[in-house]
Amino acid sequence: KYPTDLTENQWQYIKKTLNLKDRKRKHPLILIWNALMYLIKTGCQWRMLPKNFPKWQLVYYYYIRWVEAGYFDLILEKLR
Repeated sequence: KYPTDLTENQWQYIKKTLNLKDRKRKHPLILIWNALMYLIKTGCQWRMLPKNFPKWQLVYYYYIRWVEAGYFDLILEKLR
């Protein structure tokens, strides 16, 4: 657990905004978001994400998808 982890309310907002469906995944999307929040707050390099997060390549994949769809900045703005 990190201070940058999302609260349950923040996660529910993200799920609603992205219209995420609950489905079986190897890594829950909240874990991906927590990794992204860790990256943003600490400024660490992608490859230096702590090992308890999914591989950096997977986190980066979702980050790019959400940035290209225009969701990432919108969500960060709303979470502030």
